[in-house]
Amino acid sequence: MLGPLARASNKLGRNVMTNFVRNHSHGGVPGENLPFDMSNRYKLTALFIVYIGSGISAPFLITRHQLLKK
Repeated sequence: MLGPLARASNKLGRNVMTNFVRNHSHGGVPGENLPFDMSNRYKLTALFIVYIGSGISAPFLITRHQLLKK
């Protein structure tokens, strides 16, 4: 009973993903699938520093907060 339903669901999922890739891909452009703009290298560098810096500094800030609590 679940066989035909599973096949139909699988086929529908494949069709949806195929259409998504066809309609949203411009093909062959480096960096087109990234969620940020790479054309301005200074902005990219600043955002990279903020992103990496927040991840590195978070444990230290959390520890400082816990130590200062009374």
